[in-house]
Amino acid sequence: MKPTSGPEEARRPASDIRVFASNCSMHGLGHVFGPGSLSLRRGMWAAAVVLSVATFLYQVAERVRYYREFHHQTALDERESHRLVFPAVTLCNVNPLRRSRLTPNDLHWAGSALLGLDPAEHPAFLRALGRSPAPPGFMPSPTFDMAQLYARAGHSLDDMLLDCRFRGEPCGPENFTTIFTRMGKCYTFNSGADGAELLTTTRGGMGNGLDIMLDVQQEEYLPVWRDNEETPFEVGIRVQIHSQEEPPIIDQLGLGVSPGYQTFVSCQQQQLSFLPPPWGDCSSASLNPNYEPEPSDPLGSPSPSPPYTLMGCRLACETRYVARKCGCRMMYMPGDTPVCSPQQYKNCAHPAIDAMLRKDSCACPNPCASTRYAKELSMVRIPSRAAARFLARKLNRSEAYIAENVLALDIFFEALNYETVEQKKAYEMSELLGDIGGQMGLFIGASLLTILEILDYLCEVFRDKVLGYFWNRRHSQRHSSTNLTSHPSLCCHQDSLRLPPHLLPCHTALGLLFVSSEPHPDILDMPSLHVAFPSSPQIKS
Repeated sequence: MKPTSGPEEARRPASDIRVFASNCSMHGLGHVFGPGSLSLRRGMWAAAVVLSVATFLYQVAERVRYYREFHHQTALDERESHRLVFPAVTLCNVNPLRRSRLTPNDLHWAGSALLGLDPAEHPAFLRALGRSPAPPGFMPSPTFDMAQLYARAGHSLDDMLLDCRFRGEPCGPENFTTIFTRMGKCYTFNSGADGAELLTTTRGGMGNGLDIMLDVQQEEYLPVWRDNEETPFEVGIRVQIHSQEEPPIIDQLGLGVSPGYQTFVSCQQQQLSFLPPPWGDCSSASLNPNYEPEPSDPLGSPSPSPPYTLMGCRLACETRYVARKCGCRMMYMPGDTPVCSPQQYKNCAHPAIDAMLRKDSCACPNPCASTRYAKELSMVRIPSRAAARFLARKLNRSEAYIAENVLALDIFFEALNYETVEQKKAYEMSELLGDIGGQMGLFIGASLLTILEILDYLCEVFRDKVLGYFWNRRHSQRHSSTNLTSHPSLCCHQDSLRLPPHLLPCHTALGLLFVSSEPHPDILDMPSLHVAFPSSPQIKS
């Protein structure tokens, strides 16, 4: 609505509501505050404006409430790639210790904790291993290290690995990294440890991944002496396919591969992306496995923390729990806490871990970004009758030994594509502003510039009403003080002290003062002062 012209409109200040209503771009205000008296039409317009503003505010409140609920949605997509990083592959023999490497000293220290043996059963167990009992006067070592036991008595990859190829090229034990897990001494292919370059593949399908042949060495398996939670009844290896950033939890997530079979594992990479709070519950902060971390050296640079992973968080949580309960850590756990002794293993560490896993007391959120691998397995028996004699000659083993101990494993990508599972914000800030702008235009016909007009009007009201009040009050006080010095009821006088005129009183009966020019105009004497008296009947000369 255009402003009306005229002298009355021109005289109104900018803080007048009628001036604002006639110039504002918001619809309806000109009809409510326009010129004229109160009428039914004005009342209907006022009701329409109030109803529109109320509806607009309600819609805005609903949109803001929905935005503050922080909804998210999950998007699934499949993307092509010309090259993919091959995953890390961790292998563990289900038998943790080789019988040929155990000694009487090992049984003395770890027989009860690992095998459930009583000291009186040690000679019989050694005979079952094909070893001689401890000689008379046997003296055990003063100390014992569980990590050294597993490193020495665990299965060696040099003995187990019969053949290895990656993308058709030969590989060997040097391409594997030794790692300790709850299953003992294990080996990881393509771990990327110590800055090693990660292997990649440019094609999918069999023959374009890792092909290995292993000997599980059943003759080295420990005899089952007593049934306990750590006693393995199966034969074969456990395999876990994981990303390089994620530590293997092979005792819980590993796949079983049996001898006498060739197992094919087809993989597809999945990249997961989750939102942090308040939209999701992901985390990127790594958990320190040390229960009481040592203070960092102020002169040295802090060591970089590994990327946060779900399995890494659980492993660090278990480490902190065992360190708090037992004052030590198990040999596969990270951190600087001393490794538990065999007695601590039996009496504290193993019960603590089992109780913790039953309670599931580790609250580990999902990582904000992670990579996992979907797997499909298939298998065939090996060797065939036609190949048994050839393998026996090649490996210098009997056909029966090959059937009971040898397995083949092929791991490859199904295709060079990968899935992305991404959480996205269901309602962005831009969508909230767009909805508010749409509701504003629909119900009250306003825009962002209308808000600026309202703010400008409020500034005008503040300037005219608030600041104007204080300015007028101060001006009136100054005017009153000026009137006291020049009141019309007083006239100018001069005494013998020759005061300046602004200190002399004036009277209404006295008229205009004419002061002759003197050498010193600020000091007046009587002969130089001429007063012109007005003609009045009350005053006579």
